[in-house]
Amino acid sequence: IADPAAAAMLAELETGASGAMRREVRRALYKLKQHGIDAPHSAIPSTATSIQDTAPEKTEKTAMLSPIDGEGARIVWIVKPRVQGGVIRMWALISEREGLVGAQNTHLTRRELKSERDELERRAQVKLVDADWRVADFIACEAWRNTPESRRGQVGNFLALRSELITSPPPTELVHPVYAELATETAGEPSVELLKEPELLEWRLPDDLLKRYVDEINEAGESVIVLSPMHKQERVNAVIDRATAELLRGDTGKRIQRRLEDIAYYLARVGRREQAGWAAGAASRLRDGIDVTKVLFFQAFIRTELGTVAAAEQQKAEEEPRLIMTPAEAMRAREARTRRR
Repeated sequence: IADPAAAAMLAELETGASGAMRREVRRALYKLKQHGIDAPHSAIPSTATSIQDTAPEKTEKTAMLSPIDGEGARIVWIVKPRVQGGVIRMWALISEREGLVGAQNTHLTRRELKSERDELERRAQVKLVDADWRVADFIACEAWRNTPESRRGQVGNFLALRSELITSPPPTELVHPVYAELATETAGEPSVELLKEPELLEWRLPDDLLKRYVDEINEAGESVIVLSPMHKQERVNAVIDRATAELLRGDTGKRIQRRLEDIAYYLARVGRREQAGWAAGAASRLRDGIDVTKVLFFQAFIRTELGTVAAAEQQKAEEEPRLIMTPAEAMRAREARTRRR
């Protein structure tokens, strides 16, 4: 209704509205503005900085996230409505190991945006979840900072692309919302059942981080010193405890914490709240500096990672002809020749 009173009423509604209702109110106010009717400025709320804030410039942007695959790759979309109609979407491909792999901005209609989302979910057989744009922005900026300098030229001018949607400085810290969202679940012990979930089942730490521990475990099993099975297991357990303590601290520990946080965030949004709580609980123990060697989930996680690398090495060894024997193999071969005589 092209009337100043209607603009005043809409502006008042906007103050307490959120989500789809706020977007509809803002659309109506924009149409009134085209007719020369402005909303009263006093009724428009001021901008705040909290992640729960609902001020217009905060909530008008949206985001979508894919799950993280076994290699640590995922897709991030950040979407902002355009005054001319439609949206501008930032598309970013992110790798845990390589940082930002690619980024681009595209102008789309809302129908095209929905169509592309449906097509991506169909082709990739994954679900994109709606997310707070500030979480998505932090993920993208964090990936940009982790991109090697030599590769940044290959992924475009990310900061310029970002400025088309977001005017605030790139964030360097994030109080992850999963801790507040899953406060009750986080207090419980993270279950080893989490390792059976697809998001963790295919998670692989880099081989170069694990190889020296796998070599130590293999050496314990191939020692020329005759050890009882119990003593061998004790040596293996000692290596696993040390691997758990060393791999889950420092930069590697921080990366694992961040991945668990984002896994929890995704799981919560696809309705798997119990599993999300386990992931957030595990992340909180890394955040709080808890002795991870006492946490069954982390013991099982590191055992699984080491076992995967050991199995791959064993399969490779079986497929290749052996030219050099280990001391233990040489001893067994010598004993076999002696018995044959």
